[in-house]
Amino acid sequence: MLNKIKRFIASEHLLRVDALYLVALSGGADSVALLLCLKELGYRIEAVHCNFHLRGEESQRDEQFCEELCQHENIPLHKAHFDTQAYADLHKVSIEMAARELRYRYFFQLKEALGADGICVGHHKEDSVETILINLVRGTGLSGLMGIRPRNNDVIRPLLCVTRQEIEDYLQKYAVSFVIDSTNLVDDVVRNKIRLNVLPQLSEINPSVTDAILTTANHLSEVDAIVQESLKTALGKAVSFINPVTQVSSNSLSNEPFQLDLSVVRAFPSPSYLLFYILKPLGFSSSQITEMVSHLDGQTGQLWYSSTHELTHDREIFMVLPREKAEPRTLIIPETGRYVYGEQLSLRLTERALTPSSNVSFSKNPTVVDLDAASIRFPLTLRRVAEGDRFTPLGMRGTQLVSDFLTNLKRNRFEKRNQLVLLDAAGTILWVLGLRINDHFKLTPQSSSCLQIEIL
Repeated sequence: MLNKIKRFIASEHLLRVDALYLVALSGGADSVALLLCLKELGYRIEAVHCNFHLRGEESQRDEQFCEELCQHENIPLHKAHFDTQAYADLHKVSIEMAARELRYRYFFQLKEALGADGICVGHHKEDSVETILINLVRGTGLSGLMGIRPRNNDVIRPLLCVTRQEIEDYLQKYAVSFVIDSTNLVDDVVRNKIRLNVLPQLSEINPSVTDAILTTANHLSEVDAIVQESLKTALGKAVSFINPVTQVSSNSLSNEPFQLDLSVVRAFPSPSYLLFYILKPLGFSSSQITEMVSHLDGQTGQLWYSSTHELTHDREIFMVLPREKAEPRTLIIPETGRYVYGEQLSLRLTERALTPSSNVSFSKNPTVVDLDAASIRFPLTLRRVAEGDRFTPLGMRGTQLVSDFLTNLKRNRFEKRNQLVLLDAAGTILWVLGLRINDHFKLTPQSSSCLQIEIL
């Protein structure tokens, strides 16, 4: 068994000979075998034991066993005690989840404190098979059917290449004792039901069921590699950012507004799988994504929200934006000068006198406008457009809803929502920023002064 583990560690590049590793030691057969194997292979290790105070005298027995084992093997031991029931009640999670959260939080903290390279845990082949069957019963996706990975960031599993029987044979060969967790013998949770009931029945059909399931999992891993490459290629074609220099990454998708080209989504062999791949990490539910798929050829304007993002269908694109964490800002402008609205926007207001001989012209630059200063009363207000906002677009006589004006310009829902307007002291819109001024404030041959407003 030792040689098999040695080869597995090497082939999966799990451990370094010059690094320190923590070994999660419960006292059970798996963790004891892991501790002794890594010591025999020459790795620098320290043990970690957690007492969850859930099994009365058994919990104390396990802790004492780990102390005596580590003392006998001359291996440093770190211990932690937890009020697991209180934590579960406080955070409204199951006992199993509470123990897991407490255990790994402590492991990672200790790893950082000691400068260790990783945390080794004693999962073996049957553990991986149990996980596959649990995920299968729950209706997981492809990733859940690939079993437990040998390494998941800082958590390392050197025993995934051996069976429970091989572990027990190894301990018996060297006359090494271990403790038995009595809760593992009761089929009261899903994993125990599968371990104690399902797998034995499957073994009657195929005595090599463990290896058979793991072989299938390996095949699925190869399939997943192909799928992931295809998804990445499609992602690069489908996603475009409002900021054109932004590169596609999980971080940019989470933090930057982006568009999804629906023609690329439709062309993918499974549009729903592609959308799931892109949108599930952003908090959208499976039912929401299913609904989005049904809207690929449907009416535009539909909105969906996750806890962190919002998405709208606009013609041939899905627009995705991070949800705002604060209320939109309103900027009061008491007089001419320079004013900062946000990181991406500043305004500069200047006033100059006009003579009767001055030529009246309109700026063709959408970021600069010239208005009749005499007809404007300060303070001005810069804010987002609100429902019911109206103005008289330059060149028109009657008023128009700003929302209709933006619709005519084919602005999408998010662009409409984020549109800024500048109002005077009477609440009259002077300028739909970057788009159109109010006709009532345009310069005329009779204007005596000009208020120039620039977007910086």
